[in-house]
Amino acid sequence: MDLNLNRVDYLQVGVTSQKTMRLLPASGRKATQKVVIGDHDGVITCFGIKKGESVPVFKTLPGEKIARLELGGALNTLQEKIFVAAGSEVRGFTKKGKQFLSFNTNLTENIKAMHISGSDLFLGASYIYNHYCDCKDQHYYLSGDKINDVICLPVEKLSCITPILACQDRVLRVLQGSDLLYEMEVPGPPSVLALKNGDGGDSGEEVLFGTSDGNIGLVEITGVSPVDKWKIGNEKKRGGILCMDSFDILGDGVKELLIGRDDGMLEVYGFENSKSPVLRYEYTFSESVTSVQGGCVGKEGYDEIVASTYSGWVTGLTTEPIHRECGSGDGLKLSHDMQNKVLSLRNELEQLQIKVLQEREKYQQSSLSSTAVSAVPTFSINDKFTLNRDDASYSLVLEVQAAIDTVLLQCDVPIDLKDVDKNSAVVSVVDCESEPNGNFLLATYRCQANTTRLELKILSIEGRYGTLQAYVTPRVQPKTCQVRQYQIKPLSLHQRTHCIDRDRPMNTLTLKGQFSFAEVHSWVVFCLPEVPEKTPVGESISFYFQNTFLDTQLECTYRKGEGYFKSDNISTISILKDVLSKEATKRKINLNISCDINEVSVNHTLKLIHPKLEYQLMLAKKVELIDALKELQAHEGNTDFLIPEYRSILEEAEQLIQEHKKQPTSLERLYGMITDLFIDKYKFKGTNVKTKVPLLLEILGSYDQNTLLAFFDSAS
Repeated sequence: MDLNLNRVDYLQVGVTSQKTMRLLPASGRKATQKVVIGDHDGVITCFGIKKGESVPVFKTLPGEKIARLELGGALNTLQEKIFVAAGSEVRGFTKKGKQFLSFNTNLTENIKAMHISGSDLFLGASYIYNHYCDCKDQHYYLSGDKINDVICLPVEKLSCITPILACQDRVLRVLQGSDLLYEMEVPGPPSVLALKNGDGGDSGEEVLFGTSDGNIGLVEITGVSPVDKWKIGNEKKRGGILCMDSFDILGDGVKELLIGRDDGMLEVYGFENSKSPVLRYEYTFSESVTSVQGGCVGKEGYDEIVASTYSGWVTGLTTEPIHRECGSGDGLKLSHDMQNKVLSLRNELEQLQIKVLQEREKYQQSSLSSTAVSAVPTFSINDKFTLNRDDASYSLVLEVQAAIDTVLLQCDVPIDLKDVDKNSAVVSVVDCESEPNGNFLLATYRCQANTTRLELKILSIEGRYGTLQAYVTPRVQPKTCQVRQYQIKPLSLHQRTHCIDRDRPMNTLTLKGQFSFAEVHSWVVFCLPEVPEKTPVGESISFYFQNTFLDTQLECTYRKGEGYFKSDNISTISILKDVLSKEATKRKINLNISCDINEVSVNHTLKLIHPKLEYQLMLAKKVELIDALKELQAHEGNTDFLIPEYRSILEEAEQLIQEHKKQPTSLERLYGMITDLFIDKYKFKGTNVKTKVPLLLEILGSYDQNTLLAFFDSAS
């Protein structure tokens, strides 16, 4: 069955956070549902739709930014009480807007995640989880990394309370009271959790998760260990998951899975004969989808998907057809209701334009006054700076509530900008001399009209660390700008993992000295991404990492007064040695540093690089041949005389060119890493081999693995 949905924009409120819009249950059998939404102004808006127009039910006064909105009520009754989390407070409202609860949790951190089940309240702040029953503290848990979402298995189906935390370190933590029952690794930092079909499925133990790098999965949370049901990877390189819901939009008796992503993509997955869901429908918004839910809002008898976006638009994708009447000519005439709606919108637009002109004149008049005070307009920016495992690049996403005019990027370390297909902005890169002013990059992105979201790709070099700054200027008057800063870390291409291969040849860096656990942890935070800023609980900690470009590994184990860093890549150890020495010197801490180098690890790393290097060289050679082969084809009129290899190059020409464009610097990056490996190998032996680098590059130009391995061994 094909799904045809038509878009209807209902209302715009202020900027919204993830999971802050819900549909109230219908009061009658065929009645439409009311929509309730909370925004960053602290306003809760509840409205319904009558004759295609939004009709307010209630609206609260502004207050602290609303981070979450959930529905609750007594178990096995209609869940129509509205609960919002703002700061460290939870407030409750009836469906008519009367406040009946104001609960100050006294948490030291702002509430980021909330789940309601009867009289039980489950809250997640940055690192702290709290369980309250009738507003009385029951259980507490301190997480090892940031909590992104919290959910509890339905107590109606299960005899015990089982909360689940989605944590930034790619782990789902299942709790029992205040204790950790077990943890489960998922393929990305989980950003949202939801019960399957809204009730945990037949067993009540099935939980859906979505990750910030776009993966979706279903797990069964049993009392002993979790069971993987299915996973869907992000093959199309779409945005991260912000919200999900289950609703039977097809009307076939089976609930579909609704997904909202941070790149504006809304997806509907259907469950057919296959075990895992199949994509049935997709729709693209111009900004991130913060909440999604299925229901009936616009007109009785027509189901729809209601979504809220970052800038506060509440939009329905309805199954109701858009009625048109045949006109006398070839065209189509709008129905009477639609004509009236268009007319009222035109009148409203004219009134708004007049009001804007009046306010503009008023502002101009007041600016001429000697006592005039110019107010800088404030605007919200939703930004994300994440490492992509697939191509070892950083993705910088900037989303603004108003249209973006320009974005200026400035960086004090060498980085490369990479083209993004979705990006239609015009980029201007300024040639700059790095020495006098510390600028390695100055680039301006000029956005087209009505662009509210900009995505950029950045390639960094390990060992070169500093700050990337983005100056964002929206199309507002008077002109104003906000600056966002992002740290390029020394080991920027490393990503957290939870298991490593112990059989690899490892090099070890040992630190000893008069430093505290908090101090050595702050050094690791400075060096590596995805490490929680909060000092871990306990006397010692171990973190594991994988290089997203080379697949080499790093193990960090440290405690008060000592630290051990093991890697199968000498360059990783060299970078850590230099940076940790510098950081300790800044704080006037005397460090005793020793290195145990395993010679075998160098050849091991070169063998890891080999398939990547061979592939990139082959790709470059094929692209070089395309023009010549096309000339031969045009001259001869066919390709029958060519060998199969050349024929396949011509057949895949467009694909090869596109792939080469996407990875223009991959070969240079590999050459750079091999050069660093060569220099670092002999640096630990006390030999400077920088004069032999040109010879190394010559060998790489006519690459042969055995020749390269022999050169590495004989350079001394």
